[in-house]
Amino acid sequence: MRSENEVRISLTRRACLGAALAILCAPPASAADPSIALAPADMARIGSIDERFQSYNVEMVEVTGGRFWRPYADRRKPSSKADGIPAGRDPAMYAYRKPIDLANPRLRKLAAALGPAYLRVSGTWANTTYFDDTDDNARSPPRGFNGVLTRRQWNNVVDFARAVDARLVTSFATGLGTRDASGVWTPAQAQKLIAATQALGGTIFAAEFMNEPDLAAIGLLSNYDAASFGRDIAVLAPFLKHASSETILLGPGTVSTGGSGDALGSEKLLAAAGPVFDAISFHYYGALSPRCSKRVPSAAVRDSNALSQDWLSGIDRAASFYANLRDRFAPGRPLWITETADAACGGNPWSSTFLDSFRYLDTLGRMAKRQVQVVMHNTLAASDYGLLEEKDFTPRPNYWAALLWRKLMGTVVLDVGSAAVPGLYLYAHCLRDTSGGVALLAINTDRMARRSLRFSGTARRYALTAANLTDTRVRMNGRELKLAANDELPALEGEPVAASHTDLAPASITFFSIADAANPACR
Repeated sequence: MRSENEVRISLTRRACLGAALAILCAPPASAADPSIALAPADMARIGSIDERFQSYNVEMVEVTGGRFWRPYADRRKPSSKADGIPAGRDPAMYAYRKPIDLANPRLRKLAAALGPAYLRVSGTWANTTYFDDTDDNARSPPRGFNGVLTRRQWNNVVDFARAVDARLVTSFATGLGTRDASGVWTPAQAQKLIAATQALGGTIFAAEFMNEPDLAAIGLLSNYDAASFGRDIAVLAPFLKHASSETILLGPGTVSTGGSGDALGSEKLLAAAGPVFDAISFHYYGALSPRCSKRVPSAAVRDSNALSQDWLSGIDRAASFYANLRDRFAPGRPLWITETADAACGGNPWSSTFLDSFRYLDTLGRMAKRQVQVVMHNTLAASDYGLLEEKDFTPRPNYWAALLWRKLMGTVVLDVGSAAVPGLYLYAHCLRDTSGGVALLAINTDRMARRSLRFSGTARRYALTAANLTDTRVRMNGRELKLAANDELPALEGEPVAASHTDLAPASITFFSIADAANPACR
C-alpha cells in the first residue's frame, strides 16, 4: 500500500505529464479569493475500507444486566455495593441497568439504518461472564465469575444482529473461573458460546481472546503477563479453528501504546502470541472521563481542547503505533479498532452533545485514510458516549453524524489534494451507490471563522450545526433532526448548492454529495 506522501508525489508527476492534478483542475480563483480549490473529478484513489467500516459495541453487561458507567445525569444515590464491577473500582461510578431490550422496535430501526455493520458484544465485564447454556433464569455466577449470560439473552443478541444486518463480534470469558489448577485457560465456556450461536443459526464472524489483556488485572488475573497470554493463545488458536473455522481471530485487543518495558505492553503480547491473528485489533480513547480521572475541565478549556488539532490527531498516533507493530509481527494484516470513543469510563460529560461529533467524524475520516478497516464506536446505547440515549433510544448528535456517513461515504477513499488549512479537515470518498460520484466531508473547527470551498460539479449540501456546541440537538441545513411519527427517520435530503463556491459556517460539519463528478476511481 502506498503512503499518502507517495500518492501525492505520483499525482504531481502525472500533472507534469499533462494529466490534471485535482487542485489544478478546480475553477480559477481571483487573486483576492481565499477559498480552497478542490476538483472531485480528479481525486485519486488512496485505498478502500470494509463495507462495515463504521460499527458499534453493545457491552456484555448491557446484555446480562448489571452495573455499568453511571450517566452524569443520573441523580440517584450511588450504590456502595461492589458486586459485579471490575476489581479496584469505586462503586459510585456505576449504576445498575436491566438487560437491554434488543427487541425494541425503535432500537432495531435505528441500528438497521446504520447497517451493514459489525456488532461487538464484549467489554471488561465479558472477561468474567459465565455463559449458562441450560438455564434461562438468572442465578448467581459460579466461583471465578462476576456475571451470568443466559441462553435466552444470547439468543436475543443473535436475533438482533440478524435483524439489523450486523455481523457478530465478541470475546470469551478468560477470568479465574475458566482456568485449570495450573492457571491455564480452558475453552469450555468458549465452546458452549460457539455451539449455542451455531444452534441458533448465527455465526461469530470475529473474536478477540479477551477484552484488553493489557489490563488483565481488572478481570481478576493479577499475575498475568505476556508469557501467560502467549500460552493462552496457543490453546485458543487451534480450538477456534476447529470449533468455528469461519471465525477470524482478532488481537491483541489492547488499549496501551506503551513500549516493550511494559509487562503487558502490546509489543510483548504480540511477540508472545506469534503470527496467529487474522487482523490486528486495538482500542483507543483520547482520555479518561471525569469518573476515573476525577478532573472536570472548565467550559472554556473543554471547548478549546475538544476542537484542537492535538485532540483530534491523538488517534493518528495510536494508529501509527499499532501499524508499526502490525508490520513487525503480522505483515499485511488489516487493522481493526474494536473500541473507541472520546473518553474511557463511560465518556465525557459532553460526549452526548454536538461538540463530540467533530471528533466522531474526524476519527472516521482519519482512519479511513490510513486504511484502518473497521472502527467500532463504544457504545450504541449505554452511558454518555452512546449513539442513542440509553433509556428511550433517542438519537444523539453522533447518531445523526453516523447516519450521514452511512448514507454518503462509500468504501473507496480518495485523496482530497488540497493544502492544509488550520482548523479545517477535509475528507473524500466515492459517493455511496453512485457510479462516478464523490462525497466530501468538511469539518470546520474554527468557532469564529467561516471557510470557503470551490469545486466543479452539481452538489448537494448536508450542513450540521447547533445553537451551542454542547447542545444535544443538532440541525441539518437549519432544521432540527429528529424522529417523526412512528419513529420514522427524516429523509436527509441535501440542499442544492447553486454555485461552485460554498461557505462553511464556523464550528460546523458539512457533507457534500457530487453525483456528477465523473471520477474514474469511483466507477
